[in-house]
Amino acid sequence: MNSVNPIRESELMMTRRHLFGKTALGLGTAAMAGLIGSELNAGRPGPSGLSGHGGLAGLPHHQPKAKSVIYLFMSGGPSHIDLWDYKPKLNDLFGEQLPAEIRDGQRVTGMTANQKSGFPLAPSRYKFTKQDNNADGLWTSELLPHTATVAKELCVVYSTFTEAINHDPAITYIQTGAQTPGRPSLGAWLSYGLGTANENLPHYVVMHARTNHPEQSLFNRLWGPGFLSSDHQGILMRSQGDPVLFLSNPTGVSATDRRAQLDALAAINQQQAQQFGDPEVLSRIKQHEMAYRMQSSVPELVDFSDETAATLEMYGEDVKTPGTFAASCLTARRLAQRGVRNIQIFHRGWDAHGNLAGEHGSQAKDIDQATAALIKDLKQQGMLDETLVVWGGEFGRTPYCQGNLARENYGRDHHPRCFTTWMAGGGVKPGITYGRTDDYGYNIADENGNPLLPQPNKDSWTPGTMHIHDLNATILHLMGIDHTKLTYRYQGRDFRLTDVHGHVLTDILA
Repeated sequence: MNSVNPIRESELMMTRRHLFGKTALGLGTAAMAGLIGSELNAGRPGPSGLSGHGGLAGLPHHQPKAKSVIYLFMSGGPSHIDLWDYKPKLNDLFGEQLPAEIRDGQRVTGMTANQKSGFPLAPSRYKFTKQDNNADGLWTSELLPHTATVAKELCVVYSTFTEAINHDPAITYIQTGAQTPGRPSLGAWLSYGLGTANENLPHYVVMHARTNHPEQSLFNRLWGPGFLSSDHQGILMRSQGDPVLFLSNPTGVSATDRRAQLDALAAINQQQAQQFGDPEVLSRIKQHEMAYRMQSSVPELVDFSDETAATLEMYGEDVKTPGTFAASCLTARRLAQRGVRNIQIFHRGWDAHGNLAGEHGSQAKDIDQATAALIKDLKQQGMLDETLVVWGGEFGRTPYCQGNLARENYGRDHHPRCFTTWMAGGGVKPGITYGRTDDYGYNIADENGNPLLPQPNKDSWTPGTMHIHDLNATILHLMGIDHTKLTYRYQGRDFRLTDVHGHVLTDILA
């Protein structure tokens, strides 16, 4: 039996005849089952003594360090070479070919595989500055002057890696633990395991920040529930019109009318649940009720009139425009303040195959001030210690150029073998760096700077490295979850976010 969720195991063992026999007792039983089920799942607190609404019995597995995760996802693959991973030796190698032994036969995309110029090395054109306010002397690019001011709060991981080399499988992989669609997202797993601390807001909120380079498509399956019930899916907040679709009542429909409609609809859905035994019908009822409660909670959430002038100034002028990265970051802080477990902000346009200088310059300007403001704001509010902030993308970019090196508008190709991710707050050591890469920024390196070849793999953890499964395992751990125990049985197999992999990076934990 599944020790994590014996209620679910019992449901799976139920025969069709048994189900109909139980539901024949009528609407009262169905309603009571919904109430009792929720209490059974949430009523037995874990070690922390915390018990939210919903969630599984016995969770959290251990004392959590973080109550919420704010994940700043730079979609497209930000260049670690130009933002975080300082490689001065590339200046001496400008225009030279990447040595074959460094590439080591790695698969590259079709965009540079047959490039006539080969793989000419291109140093960053940006100045890097060592941040003495960071215990490990972090180097930051001139593209991120505001983020540099919070270097003492950051745990910067240079040695993140993945196997995926194209956008859709890579984003799907880091979001769901699999390169193919169909699995639950990180936020859905957190919702399923921990429930919510605020019944008036969604468990999991997603925002798409405005950008000048909206190149990649993002699909709702990236924040979807997969095979979990649909009430665990992320709710997308919009930048125009109602923050959430259909939040306002139609013209001529009063709040009393709306309540009566939902009551009638719930009764019909309860009858359908009895007739067919489909748990998604009960999820539908939950979603309708959440939508009703959000009609009052969401307008208050996105109204910044109660924020101080100093706070708004810290985030910058863009905070006054809905849908900007700055407005999304302040909304994220307000969501975490109200008990939302998982908040994710997608910022698209980091796929700089050409004109990297122009595109990354614009992108960095979008996010830099607001990112630093979010860290400072959380700290001022006394929330940073219990809020985990994660920054990163689906992969990095190559140290060799794509396009004509002699021109100013060259770019960089996708690079999954090593890239930079950082975390702050929520139980992570502040002011440190973890892992390293070789002088080319092409491979993860050992403590002596020698490339780790062949590439570290997800099946056998190598100290100083962080596979994306390790990242997700560490996030779950900080939220009080043992990633090996949060499972869901589907099609005869127990699934989990980290599949059969993942290692908690204890070296970076406070």
